[in-house]
Amino acid sequence: MDEARAKQELETIFSTAVEAAHPEKILAAHLPEPPQGRIIVLAAGKAAASMAAAAFVHYHEKAGLDPARITGVAVTREGYALPAGPIRVVEAGHPVPSEEGLAATAEVLELTAGATSDDLVLALISGGGSANWLLPAKGISLADKQAVAKALLRSGAGISEINCVRKHLSQIKGGRLAAAARAGGAKLVTLAISDVPGDDPSVIASGPTVPDSTTLADARAIVERRGISLPPSCSAALNDPANETPKPGDPMFEGASFEIVATPAMALDAAAKAAQEAGYTVDNLGGDIEGEAREVAGEHAKLALAAREQGQKRAILSGGELTVTIRGEGRGGPNQEYALALAIALGGVEGIAALSGDTDGTDGGTGLATDPAGAFVLPSTLERARSAGVDPKEALATNDSTGFFTAVGDLYEPGPTHTNVNDCRIILIG
Repeated sequence: MDEARAKQELETIFSTAVEAAHPEKILAAHLPEPPQGRIIVLAAGKAAASMAAAAFVHYHEKAGLDPARITGVAVTREGYALPAGPIRVVEAGHPVPSEEGLAATAEVLELTAGATSDDLVLALISGGGSANWLLPAKGISLADKQAVAKALLRSGAGISEINCVRKHLSQIKGGRLAAAARAGGAKLVTLAISDVPGDDPSVIASGPTVPDSTTLADARAIVERRGISLPPSCSAALNDPANETPKPGDPMFEGASFEIVATPAMALDAAAKAAQEAGYTVDNLGGDIEGEAREVAGEHAKLALAAREQGQKRAILSGGELTVTIRGEGRGGPNQEYALALAIALGGVEGIAALSGDTDGTDGGTGLATDPAGAFVLPSTLERARSAGVDPKEALATNDSTGFFTAVGDLYEPGPTHTNVNDCRIILIG
């Protein structure tokens, strides 16, 4: 196998998936007509700055609106800021929330409370918004909220479980922003980029503008099932009926609209087209795959090996969001752990190459924008590991996929992409 060519093909397919979900390309067609009054842009998540920038370009440069009629705040992950005209961009912590996010969320609710019936509240939501927008329920400190976030991440809980707990410990998640927007009679329009399996609006960024069907009892059950020890303030909050979220049918949601403008499936469809143009027969496993990264990798390795035995030139694509149950003290993320487990399962066989990456440009790690997005798997990966004195099975056992792929030189590091439709995994056979 020409490994350089394989890496190039993998990167091209991955980049095509990312481009298909980028706000600069897809947002304008979904933006509503300007109101009589102001456009109040409230954005959260890894695509917050790019969505806010695209909205400003559309309304000011294309629709000719005076910038004085456009205001707002976009809260995004550290390292993901972009200029967005009069819309203030704030970098905040992810996946663990920070003081910057706390202050910016208070500003979001203050802007919302000042909206009138002449104004449009335009909520631009993307994955990562749950950590960026935070205002803990009464009695909960930021430190307590951070402790819960870390415990949930280490437990191996899925994104739906994590967001269920988050919503019941918050004053903005789970539909509460909608209540603030509707109080003054403002029109509320939400445009979202989905990063969750199934594209459930109530899960994307913990559903700040939509009804929530989960309950306090559900949140308590998740905490118990995952063996999480909560700070006393959080335990009290999950037992306080005042922290129940607004449910479907609540009048506060009347007149509010919600639209998903990009999904993992859309990105995978674009990747599939690119793979077909490169001469591969495509098996698209879908954008909703969940589960332990190492277990899913084992299943996909079997599919790839079977295709190789049949002498096929195939591309196996998949998306969704995998999880990692932390057992060791290493560094990594779901995509890197998937890639490490895949490399072990493939055993260095010739003719198979893969790339597993997060479409936002970072995969777990330290929470910095410089973290890798994922990793390549090539026929020579295990051989180079032996030469470097690195044991892949030991790295997997200690969750040190970043350390492993750093040693062999197979990290994928594109930097922030300014969108987020979750994982994109590509296996090329033949």
